[in-house]
Amino acid sequence: MYRFPWVLFLVAAVNMAVAAEPLRPGFYSETCPPAEFIVRDVMKKAMIREPRSLASVMRLQFHDCFVNVLYKSVQFHDYFVHDFLLKPAFVLIQGCDGSLLLDDTADMVGEKQALSNINSLRSFEVVDEIKEALEDACPSTVSCADILVLAARDAVALSGGPDWEVRLGRKDSLTASQQDSDNIMPSPRADATSLINLFAQFNLSVKDLVALSGSHSIGKARCFSIMFRLYNQSGSGKPDPAIEPEFREKLNQLCPLGVDENVTGPLDATPRVFDNQFFKDLVGGRGFLNSDQTLFTSRRTRPYVRVFSKDQDEFFKAFVEGMLKMGELEVEQPGEIRTNCRVVNGRPVDVLMSY
Repeated sequence: MYRFPWVLFLVAAVNMAVAAEPLRPGFYSETCPPAEFIVRDVMKKAMIREPRSLASVMRLQFHDCFVNVLYKSVQFHDYFVHDFLLKPAFVLIQGCDGSLLLDDTADMVGEKQALSNINSLRSFEVVDEIKEALEDACPSTVSCADILVLAARDAVALSGGPDWEVRLGRKDSLTASQQDSDNIMPSPRADATSLINLFAQFNLSVKDLVALSGSHSIGKARCFSIMFRLYNQSGSGKPDPAIEPEFREKLNQLCPLGVDENVTGPLDATPRVFDNQFFKDLVGGRGFLNSDQTLFTSRRTRPYVRVFSKDQDEFFKAFVEGMLKMGELEVEQPGEIRTNCRVVNGRPVDVLMSY
């Protein structure tokens, strides 16, 4: 006799489309006024402790937002309510949703173990620090997905790059997938054509691709990512001819055969300053990664590399435009505000769906 009300409740919940509130500036102005100040304050402390952490945190946004799958099966724990069993559901998952931050569980291998992320992405502890500070100030209010977007912006600004206003209001995903990340994230071996095609899937232009590649203005990368360029480009048994000879000698010294391939080298000549030196280096044949240098060797991307190498303001403007576009890759989907960015909140059932 008590089942009927529960059935109505569950049917309503399952069929309710999640009407996501539009992203907007100042989203937390009433619910958590100090949110943006808190994020930048923690980022400043992280920069003092380890300058490289700024570049590391900035890249988390790209690796989060580009994992884009329209339909994903979410295996909820079987849960009985008055003898009625809730079944696994299909939900819409896309874009900047904090899925990258989830740790693996017994029944989920997340994106941290993806080929482009494992032994590469770092500084997750900085995100943990930001989240802890925000939970102290405004419990269960600021999403981890928004933290990534804010922290990426602050990493650029604190490194001497542009500052900009971000639109907020994202929800955190309920799951993650290594396979989804493996299927979409580009390799350091990628050429310009494959990168152009990838970015086009997200309605990002060739200009966006080149500008966003300028995120490599700060930070380092591993020898692992360039060994083939130095010793066996395209299976030739020879180095990449696009590498400027003196720069290649430096790379050979940094990454000789047999080296620990986790040794790192700077992505441009000013790895702690966000500027247009990255593009100057590409023009001179001094790009560290194949996926970067190909932006100059390709006729479709070369004009933008030249423009950005000569005009830093134009690069900054295009970079901000690209970051805003990338940061808004999302659709309506079930979500929550995680209290810990590494784990989904401990609720028995999450069944809100969007079709």
